[in-house]
Amino acid sequence: MAYDKVWAAEPEKLNKDELRKLEKDGLDILNDIETYAKEGFASIPKEDWSLFKWAGLYLQKPKEDGYFMMRVNIPSGVITNEQAEALAGIGRDYGRDVIDITTRQAIQYHWLTIESLPDIFKRLESVGLSSVGACGDIPRTIMGNPLAGVDPNELLDTREIVEDVYRFFQRNPDFSNLPRKFKMSISSNIHNAGHDRINCMSFTPAVKVIDGEEVIGFHVKVGGGLSAKPYLAEELDVFVRPERVKDVAIAITSIYRDHGYREKRHRARLKFLIADWGVEKFKEKLEEYTGVLPTKGTCKLEKWNGGYFYGVHPQKQEGLSYVGFNVPVGRMNSEEWFNLARIARDYGNGEIRTCNTQNLVIPNVPNAEVPALLQESLFERIKLEPKHFIGYSVSCTGIEYCNLALVETKERMRRVAEYLDEHVDIDVPVRIHMIGCPNACGQRQIADIGLQGVLMRNKEKQMIEAFEFYVGGTLETEVAQFNNKLKGKISAEELAPALASLLRYFEENKEPNEVFFDFYSRVGHEALQTALDEILAPA
Repeated sequence: MAYDKVWAAEPEKLNKDELRKLEKDGLDILNDIETYAKEGFASIPKEDWSLFKWAGLYLQKPKEDGYFMMRVNIPSGVITNEQAEALAGIGRDYGRDVIDITTRQAIQYHWLTIESLPDIFKRLESVGLSSVGACGDIPRTIMGNPLAGVDPNELLDTREIVEDVYRFFQRNPDFSNLPRKFKMSISSNIHNAGHDRINCMSFTPAVKVIDGEEVIGFHVKVGGGLSAKPYLAEELDVFVRPERVKDVAIAITSIYRDHGYREKRHRARLKFLIADWGVEKFKEKLEEYTGVLPTKGTCKLEKWNGGYFYGVHPQKQEGLSYVGFNVPVGRMNSEEWFNLARIARDYGNGEIRTCNTQNLVIPNVPNAEVPALLQESLFERIKLEPKHFIGYSVSCTGIEYCNLALVETKERMRRVAEYLDEHVDIDVPVRIHMIGCPNACGQRQIADIGLQGVLMRNKEKQMIEAFEFYVGGTLETEVAQFNNKLKGKISAEELAPALASLLRYFEENKEPNEVFFDFYSRVGHEALQTALDEILAPA
């Protein structure tokens, strides 16, 4: 469908990025990459650097060196065996053997050159994958239930719905010029595998009695997002049948495209429009596009599992199991990926699923094959039952590659988690997320303990890497909240022992089997602030 760029009528109200997008659509960079690959990085005009985001690419730090980070869309985390082999090969041949799983179930590479991109695109396309739209002001990959189709805890299999919506928006020029990024999740898992409250638009499991029959469908939440000013998504008073998910997704994205803010980039996300309009006005606008929708039914979300699926579990298909593993801070190499693909093929149907906790699942394993699968040497590092801290740690990319990060995160989080597992023993997992800047790719706000990288001056007045503490985040349905900042900073060098001391305070004062959020709710923020003050006090 054709649409009018209504915002173009008032260019004086547009930020510089919006003016640039009126000159050249982000998707147009796809027409230039072949030429740039032949002529080399020096041939790329600087004004085109930012447009590579639409192809799923960012220049990594320092930009002038000409190395790209790439994200590959993995809708709902579902990877075929052929795709897994292709992903492993790209990491081996072009990515210096670094293959990361992101918090949106995508696959991420580093060290890619402009010369390598045509072959990488060709390899991805040959197996039905794409990096287009993984970054940029465009609908991003769709986060969902990594167990879709095999999950005893889903109301319906969402794979076809996710694929249909994803393919509609892929390379669609009608939706390639949004005010900012647009993040979606579609899940029918009752334990909120799609992290409903932190997406621009989320479809969550629900039922409604219509004409005397109970219909399975979705509720819809809009306006979630993290970064420096986080918002929890709010629920619209609508019920959406499965066959109408795409219609509603198109309508919501259209409203954002045509009415979202474009004057100040830091206020351009959908969350700011929802905050100003409210959900009632937004619903009225939505039904101008969709017609009248049924009102809400009954929400079927139950206890949030944080996105973790460790262990061996029965599928809804009799005689089959899915097996969930921890990938420490989401980082693997190509040899491990090739091995993983072989294992999934030998013991299952070849599929691999990625999780928004940077972990993975092998589905469709006959129960009789599970013991042999678990004997594979790959699972000495990528564990079925990880220790509590390394198993529940999440990290963004950090200063190693990211232009926005202030501190190193990925390996630091791994080292800190291993330190905690050696020095602290708690009877429940504690979810710890580390981020290198306020943009929060590591989803710090929903963690039990969030660690946000900052810079501070030491006693010698030198600027050093440091961290702030945030406590008490959750996406539990009835009590969802972002974590809250504790006053004080700790140098990166002292982080591990300081965090261990704070966790010992939790260990010594918690009730049996009490999880961190319940403890935080019971003792209050000030109790943890006092504990941290004592930890940070000069000796």
